[in-house]
Amino acid sequence: MSTAPTTAPARESSGSRISPAPTPAVRSSRSRRDNIHGWAFSAPFLVFFLTFLVWPMISGAIMSLTGKSLTGANSGFIGLANYSEAFADTDMWRSLGNTLYFTLISTVPLVVIALALAALVNMGLPAQWLWRLSFFSPFLLASTVVSLFFAWMYNPELGLFNDFLAKLGIPPVAWLNDPSVAMWAVVIATVWWTVGFNFLLYVAALQNIPHQHYEAASLDGAGGWRQFFSISLPQLGPTTAMIVVLQLLASLKVFDQIYQMTGGGPGGATRSIVQYIFEAGFTGYRLGYSAAISYIFFALILLIALAQVFIARKRSV
Repeated sequence: MSTAPTTAPARESSGSRISPAPTPAVRSSRSRRDNIHGWAFSAPFLVFFLTFLVWPMISGAIMSLTGKSLTGANSGFIGLANYSEAFADTDMWRSLGNTLYFTLISTVPLVVIALALAALVNMGLPAQWLWRLSFFSPFLLASTVVSLFFAWMYNPELGLFNDFLAKLGIPPVAWLNDPSVAMWAVVIATVWWTVGFNFLLYVAALQNIPHQHYEAASLDGAGGWRQFFSISLPQLGPTTAMIVVLQLLASLKVFDQIYQMTGGGPGGATRSIVQYIFEAGFTGYRLGYSAAISYIFFALILLIALAQVFIARKRSV
């Protein structure tokens, strides 16, 4: 007598069980918990951001509408009087012109020289670590050290620059006392001091270019110069745009080396807008007027930054 085989119902293993989807209440609870954790982690940054950036900007904007002074006199609300005075201030416009002039004549060499140094190192010279250290190490120096160093080198009687000119039969130059030369002297010191940062950015960008591009170009008979202009420069376009923007913003805010080397002289020929803001607030004791000039300068920097973004987007389209 044959019996029909019976099949027991299959049991689901514990590993193959599908957990039920979380209910809306559970999802809401998790979301609230994640938000609390996110705000908790962001709280230290937000405290510093609000305390040292947002509130000073609001406070400065309010101060620019008052006659506040370090002497405590005439601290009441005066509306846009400070802005009207600033737009009619010839010294402010001259300081702003000096700043724009410094930015123009310093940005170009700081980009070109940095690119040339990076290309030189990227060629595969021996002891590359020494070249990189030599080009970048001046950037680590304090502005006071660099200013004092170049002030001695620019000394009309004992300086290295005039000693070199004398050997060439060229009369000495009053580097920091001649209005037509003083700004260029500051630019030379600035280029030597800060070119290392741009150099480092270019070196990193050059190392990210695939080596296969150069190998294919060499097989096609392209020499070193052709490879540089046809491969390296186009690949470095985004890096160059970033460096130009950073350099423009840094040059517009120049203060340290000018104040320490020339004090804004001779005759105000090198006085920057930041130095004029400092003098208006802490030498002339007019904090409200100083704040108004600083916001005019801030608007200029913002316009330049927006123009750079607009140009970059146009090129990428």
